[in-house]
Amino acid sequence: MRAFIFPGQGSQVVGMGKALAQASPVAREVFQEVDEAIGQHLFRLMTEGPDEALTLTENAQPAIMANSIATLRVLEREGNIRISEKAHFVAGHSLGEYTALCAAGAMTLPLTARLLKIRGRAMQNAVPVGIGGMAALLGATLDQAKAVAEAAAEGEVCAVANDNAVGQVVLSGHLEAIERAVAMAKAMGAKKGMMLSVSAPFHCSLMQPAADLMLHALKAARIDTPLVALFANVLAAPITVPDEIRARLVDQVTGVVRWRETMLNMAAADIDCFVEFGAKVLTPMVRRTVADAETQNIVSMDDIESLAKAL
Repeated sequence: MRAFIFPGQGSQVVGMGKALAQASPVAREVFQEVDEAIGQHLFRLMTEGPDEALTLTENAQPAIMANSIATLRVLEREGNIRISEKAHFVAGHSLGEYTALCAAGAMTLPLTARLLKIRGRAMQNAVPVGIGGMAALLGATLDQAKAVAEAAAEGEVCAVANDNAVGQVVLSGHLEAIERAVAMAKAMGAKKGMMLSVSAPFHCSLMQPAADLMLHALKAARIDTPLVALFANVLAAPITVPDEIRARLVDQVTGVVRWRETMLNMAAADIDCFVEFGAKVLTPMVRRTVADAETQNIVSMDDIESLAKAL
């Protein structure tokens, strides 16, 4: 059984989508549709940069989604593939959850692009620059990471944001608390604590203003039942009911991305193949967590053609 998975923020790179657009009119249509939906020359930014502009949360989020959906659409149309016939579940890491819902037909591409533009801007603006931070704890269990976060908080926000894989947990919160967590991480059982270069403290309670904005935006958004079930970040379990999808997308802004548990629970549901679209970020996490899983990365036309033949 197979799951289609979609990457989150940090997977953006200048030049993304360029070769695919040159090779396929289907990909070009996707990028044009996203540009029109958000009223921005996003594809030009994706292909030409500058990097600092592409890295801005409000640009990176719709760009990563567009690249993944373009890759999937080329597979579907040129390979005559239907996601409902070839995938048993979809999932995405943070913003990738929106991509997964678009891929599964629960959201239109223009709606997905507009929601991610709103989400990216809201998350960027929720906390003033310099107030928050994030750090990765390498070689730490989830329980160890929680203990470090609790010890480092000292009345400030310091919490688990991403449980990414075995030995990789990310903390988020007030900058000084995160710095304390990094300083004490090794003594509390982690191999290493490392500050991350991010623009805001994602997936913690400091993001509540962004969650409030997304609650309003999602209330007005049409969400249909997905063609295949979505494994939700905050539940690490499959959902299909549109109202629950809305609620979990709001929860996700401040909630933990339970990616390690998602992979384990998918494996327990007999998923033995994970196909990542648009990047090579999530599959290493899968391999660290589900040792015998088959993984594939679909980025180039050669990748698409190989997968189409195999499906």
